[in-house]
Amino acid sequence: QLTPSSLLRIGQLSNVDLNEDVQELETEVPRQRPNEIPHNEKLLSLKYESLDYDNSENQLFLEEERRINHAAFRTVEIKRWVICAMIGILTGLVACFIDIVVENLAGLKYRVVKDNIDKFTAKGGLSFSLLLWATLNASVVMVGSLIVAFIEPVAAGSGIPQIKCYLNGVKIPHVVRLKTLVIKVCGVILSVVGGLAVGKEGPMIHSGSVIAAGISQGRSTSLKRHFKIFEYFRRDTEKRDFVSAGAAAGVSAAFGAPVGGVLFSLEEGASFWNQFLTWRIFFASMISTFTLNSVLSVYHGNAWDLSSPGLINFGRFDSEKMGYTIQEIPIFIFMGVVGGILGALFNALNYWLTMFRIRYIHRPCLQVVEAMLVAAVTATVGFVMIYCSRDCQPIQGSSVAYPLQLFCADGEYNSMATAFFNTPEKSVVNLFHDPPGSYNPMTLGMFTLMYFFLACWTYGLTVSAGVFIPSLLIGAAWGRLFGISLSYLTKGSIWADPGKYALMGAAAQLGGIVRMTLSLTVIMMEATGNVTYGFPIMLVLMTAKIVGDYFVEGLYDMHIQLQSVPFLHWEAPVTSHSLTAREVMSTPVTCLRRIERVGTVVDILSDTSSNHNGFPVVESNPDTTQVAGLRGLILRSQLIVLLKHKVFVERANLSVVQRRLKLKDFRDAYPRFPPIQSIHVSQDERECMIDLSEFMNPSPYTVPQEASLPRVFKLFRALGLRHLVVVDNRNEVVGMVTRKDLARYRLGKEGLEELSLAQT
Repeated sequence: QLTPSSLLRIGQLSNVDLNEDVQELETEVPRQRPNEIPHNEKLLSLKYESLDYDNSENQLFLEEERRINHAAFRTVEIKRWVICAMIGILTGLVACFIDIVVENLAGLKYRVVKDNIDKFTAKGGLSFSLLLWATLNASVVMVGSLIVAFIEPVAAGSGIPQIKCYLNGVKIPHVVRLKTLVIKVCGVILSVVGGLAVGKEGPMIHSGSVIAAGISQGRSTSLKRHFKIFEYFRRDTEKRDFVSAGAAAGVSAAFGAPVGGVLFSLEEGASFWNQFLTWRIFFASMISTFTLNSVLSVYHGNAWDLSSPGLINFGRFDSEKMGYTIQEIPIFIFMGVVGGILGALFNALNYWLTMFRIRYIHRPCLQVVEAMLVAAVTATVGFVMIYCSRDCQPIQGSSVAYPLQLFCADGEYNSMATAFFNTPEKSVVNLFHDPPGSYNPMTLGMFTLMYFFLACWTYGLTVSAGVFIPSLLIGAAWGRLFGISLSYLTKGSIWADPGKYALMGAAAQLGGIVRMTLSLTVIMMEATGNVTYGFPIMLVLMTAKIVGDYFVEGLYDMHIQLQSVPFLHWEAPVTSHSLTAREVMSTPVTCLRRIERVGTVVDILSDTSSNHNGFPVVESNPDTTQVAGLRGLILRSQLIVLLKHKVFVERANLSVVQRRLKLKDFRDAYPRFPPIQSIHVSQDERECMIDLSEFMNPSPYTVPQEASLPRVFKLFRALGLRHLVVVDNRNEVVGMVTRKDLARYRLGKEGLEELSLAQT
């Protein structure tokens, strides 16, 4: 049993606080911060808003669409392709930048430490080398953690859960900002160079998404630049499609796997899909891989030889040497089971760790201290393992970048050092390709054990870092160990080549942690450049997913749930047919009349207790005999633009001919509409009337109140709605269904459970 104090000693993780406004308020009001934040995973946070995937088809929109002729639509289509090409090129360049900088900085660090170790091995006093290594690591990680914790907390972690939420339709503050991209890229470089157990692959997906969101909007609020060219795309529908292309381009730059990128976007990300989108996304991924490939080839000095398709290159697996036979299939399936169990263990440990971090390590300064602690511990563990290892291998014929001799004979190097004294990507490739007999089983066993806990402790620190490479590394280590022990058992039989088992172990471990199936199979096939292994990899990943899901959910889904994000899965919970829209909807609904007093509108928008974002518009007849039926729906953002431009009925009747609002005025305010507090309405203007008929969406989606929850869910999820109005049989508004009302119901251990909503 672990007591809380021993848990404290193990050390634990910080969750990304996605709300900066709260922090700004806290700095203004000097109050005592609590030592413990009570956090319950059975909550849904109300601070996340939904994205509007559904266009508001008001009169302005319809007029503009009718004005556009066929040629103009073709121009828009061409612009889409141009944007996709630019996304690919820029994502590829960012990946190149990360790769080159990491290679040079890490190389410098390892050379310095290696010279130091060689010097002190001769004359004693190796503790200085340890001190140097740990200090270098901790100081680099400190910088990387400082920028994340204090400048942009969203950039922490791999960014895949955040992008997954964004593509699901949840608006996470600052997730696709330029500032986030800069912090992300610098943070990744620093955390990989700082020797943490992290990879630079996951953050590429986030970086690609930010690039996509930025380019498609044709402007940057951070840089105060504004290009008129891509104005048509300034709405959630278009932006979200481009973000899924960016995520795919990120995957394909990271692994050199364009098809895997498209499938990743389909499996993990996009909630909405059509064929044109698939083809454009594939185009973006291909361009991204090609850009990375050509730039890195030029950098490595062989300009015409396109040999480095991704940030990680698993190297070629030859089919002749490394085929597999039918009797190995059960062995692979068994490895899948092991991967699933280990993955579930990893996720469970990380879950407790993250809960601890949310509760206790929520101040930025504590988060930085924890990151430095992890960096120093990682270096120390590595050093102690290398120091204690007596596993010596001859240098002849081996391709070790930084061979450490330590206490080995001349002409030999320490093989534990190839695993620890290297960037994780290189270690993975070594485990895949080193000839049989390069590693002692003892070395591999100890390495797996240590690295498992280090990687688990590292994921969720306040540094930007991915979990892909560490899980591949853990898997490759125990897979190779498995292969070695098989050839012991079969007395050195030819088919037990450890490299092949390292590959299967890596797939099993990664599948057990993140639970991706389709895209991961294709990514592994593309990264190894070998189709023969498609079937065993698929079997391994399926087994790992089934076994892992039996215990605990995938790492990304777990972090989404821990952040209390209202995430909608593909289907409604299985047992929810008994619920109807009447029980799910929020009531009472704040309705506006079609011609409304400005004062009323301002008061409704300023009311902080309700803070609604969509208002049904009803008929404004004064006599009570007629039914106040539903006429349309208007959004908060539209109302704010109307108030800002002072579109009041009285003004229109005066001789001053006022310019009519165009859609452009709404687009220019997107995506950051000013808060209602910043709009000044005088006392006289409060008495004016405002006519909503040409701005409201006259045909909002509605459901009758008897509709069952799965039916409501399907409509909401498939169309990407933000508001769904519930009406009775006389077309009167009785309620409103939003994302939170649907995300509240979740299948728990005992059956259907309802989460409570919280303001945090």
